[in-house]
Amino acid sequence: MKNKQTIIVLGGVLLFAALFFFGKTVNPAKENKQVEQHHAGDGHDHGIDFSDLLLKAKSSLLAEKLQQVETIEKQLQNSSTEEKIHIYHRLASFWKDSVGVFEPYAYYTAEAAKLDNSEKSLTFAAQLFIDNLFDEAEPSKQNWLATNGKVLLEKALEINPNNDSSKIGIGACYLFGNISENPMEGILQVKAIVDKNPDNLYAQWVLALGSKKSGQYDKAIDRLLIIVEKQPTNLSAILHLAECYELNNNNTEAIKWYKVIKNVIPNPEAKKELQQRIEQLQH
Repeated sequence: MKNKQTIIVLGGVLLFAALFFFGKTVNPAKENKQVEQHHAGDGHDHGIDFSDLLLKAKSSLLAEKLQQVETIEKQLQNSSTEEKIHIYHRLASFWKDSVGVFEPYAYYTAEAAKLDNSEKSLTFAAQLFIDNLFDEAEPSKQNWLATNGKVLLEKALEINPNNDSSKIGIGACYLFGNISENPMEGILQVKAIVDKNPDNLYAQWVLALGSKKSGQYDKAIDRLLIIVEKQPTNLSAILHLAECYELNNNNTEAIKWYKVIKNVIPNPEAKKELQQRIEQLQH
């Protein structure tokens, strides 16, 4: 009998990426362990300082790359606002394209967006943090991602108070980011948008992941089915759907949706592991 309180620590987007590129699957019943959840005021230290993340990222650089990025950093001194925006974008590009490290890329993109102060740049930067928040299992990193995403979206809402996507993103920060003693605050905010517009699939997605995280698999399944009906090629939603059925002890439906994924994943190793998962559920 599977433990219905199991929390999936590897989100659908990340797991799909693993399936697609590396053929790595995780059995939600056996491999995933419940993550200790923390919240503000629980006595745990949630703080991650960007300077620590940057120091760690720099420690892996070759001398030539380190000199290159520190030369760009020095240009921030005595620069105008417009110049700083350009320099922050250069730093973001360095960390994304040259060395492939997410945290500095997102941070510098966010710093540029704050100075630019346009809704487009603020929401783009915020989404970087929130997309990674859905897949992050470490509480302190969740807090860092959510805190940064929330700040950006609040600035975006000052420009356009009617942007539901920004409101949903803030709700996701409360729900997944350990930034509040009352995660319900995030759920209610997103649910209000779904009640107004059930076809808002971003809101349905956030609520589905929230239900899955809390072990409410029936509710998660209902919302994921809405998404899959509207977006039949959304493999992240399909993968979460299959996992929720498996965790809810409905092996027939789990097998059905795992087969859907197996039939479209080109990676042979992924196909093999999905087939093994299916065969385990058949016995």
